[in-house]
Amino acid sequence: MVRVRVKFTYPTDKITVPVIDTMSKRFSIVSNIRRANVQDHSGWVVLQLEGEESDIKAGLEWVREQGVHVDPVEGDNVH
Repeated sequence: MVRVRVKFTYPTDKITVPVIDTMSKRFSIVSNIRRANVQDHSGWVVLQLEGEESDIKAGLEWVREQGVHVDPVEGDNVH
């Protein structure tokens, strides 16, 4: 099992789509929301993901395919 921290930045049309829940279920990933800022027109979420490395890689690729931007995060600090 590995743990990674990532930041998802959502385009306006994806704000209401359950991307995190779907990714977690589809790829057997445990997700822990560390920080978030979600509004009607924009949003970002910092997550700690835990699972098999191959599942996390596949899950993050799926998230990108959904149109959500994915960035790595060091620690819990988000600016």
